[in-house]
Amino acid sequence: MADVDATKSLTGLLNGIAQKVYYNNAEITEELLKNELYPDLPQEEFNALHDKVKGLVKSIAAADMDHAQLEAFLTAQTKKQGGGGVSVEQAAALSRFWKSQRVRVRESLLGQSRWEPGLRGLSWRVDLQTSASRGETAHSSPVALVELELGRAEQDSEFMCLEFDEAKVNQVLKKMADIQKSIDGIVHRS
Repeated sequence: MADVDATKSLTGLLNGIAQKVYYNNAEITEELLKNELYPDLPQEEFNALHDKVKGLVKSIAAADMDHAQLEAFLTAQTKKQGGGGVSVEQAAALSRFWKSQRVRVRESLLGQSRWEPGLRGLSWRVDLQTSASRGETAHSSPVALVELELGRAEQDSEFMCLEFDEAKVNQVLKKMADIQKSIDGIVHRS
């Protein structure tokens, strides 16, 4: 029964660390984790366990380990001598945790690593001046108005409005075709 409780506590610690480090949940603190999961463990021992587990999770996440890499890493950790390694039960808990959280942790890391705003949305329309609004003096061609919604994770969006005549629309379309061709070349090469 003690092994089951230890595994549950470790799973809770892993999830708490993920909440704090990768999902920016400010409500999760080391004190909360200790009080809820390891109330009888001395503070120094909890700090050592917390730091070890946090370091393991960060190593696994930084390498974005697949199943084979994770198993090799955890096997090496179980064979470590002294206090630096993990038990077989801890390795199993780490493996289950990573299997369930890998995608979310990776998405979080990618979101945290973006420095520039990303494209959140795009809307457009084509305006055509009528002869009455032009005063029937000059011939006017249609104008494309494009609104880009840009933003970083967890921040308000910024909007950018662009105006294109027919030549600029064709120029943008050609550049987009070049980008698509380049992406296709990379994707089909691998």
